[in-house]
This record gives sequence, C-alpha cells and structure tokens, in this order.
Amino acid sequence: MSKRVCAVVGVGPGNGASFARRFSGEGYRVALLARRKQTSDALARELADARAYECDVTSTASVERAFGAIRAELGEVDVVVYNAGSGVWGTVEEITPEGFETSWRVNALGALHVAKQVVPAMKSAERGSFVFIGATASRRGVARTAAFAPAKAAQRSLAESMARHLWPSGIHVSLVIVDGGIGKRRPDAEDGTFLEPDDIADVVFQLTQQKRSAWSFEVEARPFREKW
Repeated sequence: MSKRVCAVVGVGPGNGASFARRFSGEGYRVALLARRKQTSDALARELADARAYECDVTSTASVERAFGAIRAELGEVDVVVYNAGSGVWGTVEEITPEGFETSWRVNALGALHVAKQVVPAMKSAERGSFVFIGATASRRGVARTAAFAPAKAAQRSLAESMARHLWPSGIHVSLVIVDGGIGKRRPDAEDGTFLEPDDIADVVFQLTQQKRSAWSFEVEARPFREKW
C-alpha cells in the first residue's frame, strides 16, 4: 500500500512545522506549503518523503500550480491541514480596507482554493480529511480584531458548510479552535498558560484518525490555565 499524503498549508517554525513532523512520523508523505519555498526547504530536508512548495493561497493560479506539482510528485492528497492565517490587528478605526481584505483572502478564500484542488479526488476515494486551524476570534469580535475576527468567522462558516456537504461522501472536515498563546514566549511564563505546537499537532492527528460513526466537527484546544 502506498503512503498517504498530507498537505500542510501554511508552514512556519511553530504549528506548521509540528503538524508536518507529526504526520511524517506517522508514515505520511508530507507537502509543505508556504508563500516562500525557502521557509520550508530545511524542514523538507529533515523529514522523510517531504517536499516544499511555494504557494500563495490568495491566488487561484498559485494554488493550482502547487497542488498540480503535489499530485505529480507525491500523489493525491489524503489529508489537508489548513494552517494559513493572517493576523491583521486593530480597531475599526485603525485597520485599512486592504488589511481587512487580506485577512479574509488568507483565512477563508485560500481555504476554498485548496478545497477545490483536493475534494474531487477525496470524493472519488470516498475518504479524506480536511482540518482547519481556527481561533476563538471566529466566535466573537473584540475591539482589536476588527479584521481578524470576521476573517476567522468566515473560515469557520466555510468549514461548517463543507462538513455538512462532504461528510456523507466520507470526507471528514473538522475545525480546531485554538484558544491561547502558542509556545512559551517568555522565560518566566507559567506552565499551563500557553499551547505547545506539538500538543496541538496531537489533536489534529487524532481528528484524522476518528472512526466515521463518531466524527467531531469542532474541537477546542486551550492550555489548562487559560481564562475562558
């Protein structure tokens, strides 16, 4: 049996790298997608059966090129981890229309572009998994998330719509709501007040292994000392 393929969309040194390492360690071929290929070249060399691809998720043509190359070099994608995100912060008076649009294009439109590339093969195989990495901002807008919260809300709605449509075809669409700071940002930070990328990767991988009779759509991941 050939190895399954996982595409991690939005690879950086934090969550994206942890997702890639987890799926590689489980025997997947891993496609590492980032706006600049240099961002993930070193990680691709570190992992077995991994390749780096340049991909701007806001561009239809860029996504088509990247996934065409993935199909040719690694095979059809079985799992997508959509980790691309754009955090433009500010109040409604501070943000620009350009920043607002960029947030939406990366968080929501980009996911649609990717879905268009992978859903047909997943439907044909009657299996597949598409995991969105979301945020608490998708549920509420606070003063300085005037651009980020609407973008994440659009992403969450897209994920839910995809889940309702694609689950009956055997494609598990799910959303991880990440609530809290990522990584130990300060030397004096108290344990339990931040999320470790490797631990989030565990949650993501477990979602892709769930049995069809008990699928989850939305899962929250937060440190145990987080106030919520």
